Amino acid sequence: MITKQLSSNQIESYRQCTRCVMDTCARDIVFDENGICNYCTEFLSSSSSVLNEDPENKNQKLEEFVKEVKDDGKGKPYDCIIGVSGGVDSSWVLVQAVKLGLRPLAVHMDNGWNSELAQNNIANLVRGLGVDLFTYVIDWEEYRGLMQAFFDADVVDVELLYDNAMLGVNYQQANKWGIKHILAGTNLATEGMRMPHQWNWFKYDARNIRGIVKRFSKTSIKTFPIFSTLDFVYYKYIKKIKWASFLDLTNYRKKEVLKILEDEYGYKPYPYKHYESIFTRFYQGYILPKKFTIDKRTVHLSSLILTGQMLRDEAIICLNSIPYPNINDQNNDITYFIKKLKWPSGHLEVYLDRPGVCHDFYPTEEPLYKLLECFYKRYLKKMKIK
Repeated sequence: MITKQLSSNQIESYRQCTRCVMDTCARDIVFDENGICNYCTEFLSSSSSVLNEDPENKNQKLEEFVKEVKDDGKGKPYDCIIGVSGGVDSSWVLVQAVKLGLRPLAVHMDNGWNSELAQNNIANLVRGLGVDLFTYVIDWEEYRGLMQAFFDADVVDVELLYDNAMLGVNYQQANKWGIKHILAGTNLATEGMRMPHQWNWFKYDARNIRGIVKRFSKTSIKTFPIFSTLDFVYYKYIKKIKWASFLDLTNYRKKEVLKILEDEYGYKPYPYKHYESIFTRFYQGYILPKKFTIDKRTVHLSSLILTGQMLRDEAIICLNSIPYPNINDQNNDITYFIKKLKWPSGHLEVYLDRPGVCHDFYPTEEPLYKLLECFYKRYLKKMKIK
């Protein structure tokens, strides 16, 4: 794959799954005697009950869930929160929620990297559906300082900043309005395969964010809605706010959905998953392959293959080209990124040449989360025994 900067040893030992397109760039990948990897085997085993569920049962669960959301939202201006990015998944959640009679508050987190296309998609949707939109804007200079700290730290998951802030904004808005349900675009059909551990980081890790920023920056966290493990525990178990992968309750077929969005809401698609953000596009399409030898398309495309939404040969063709429509678009993003971050000439090359550093080299609350998770599982086990 031409997007991956492999060493000679890596090239010699390179291997790709014969069923999906996961490969040895995932360090913990193993293959059976037929060349099938553990990633797709685990995915099919853990998700089959949802993906192959009887349509009548799935529809009944959807109806029960919608009734619960409506009942919990009685007397309130909204009955659910839906985070919208301008991408297909979250857009379809919003459309379906309205069609099912729900009263969502659409919530968007603006970190300064929105593409014009994403903004237009969101505007067309909320206008066409007649829903309210709340946009939380993070101060750009503050966010730039946080990003710079993450670049200086050489950690893999720079998008931890966006993902963490998105969680914070959604839960905060749910709490503000007394809403018990957050409907997310996360789903098994297009992103069900697990991400290799080395490719991203624990999303509730406020301590990791604070630790990296404290070490590499003088930036103060003021407008960034930081979200911690204890915040998660508070909102989920004390405030009883539920995070639901709404699309798993439906027969979600991405190509069919995209056609409806285009025809009915003037939706404009992106070439790859999560490319509604200029930074995410550049991060996944350029930084990760160049600095960390990671191509997240392998995970996203493998999910589509395993759910029958893409042929493996099609996915291989995609992976054998750069993660951009053309080289000019890639070069334009490089120029835009350098200018927006105010990097001097040659700094991008210096950054890409430095080795990556594990997130847990810096302070982290991942052990706290695992400890609490362990106690909770023991508690549930005791309750079942009783």
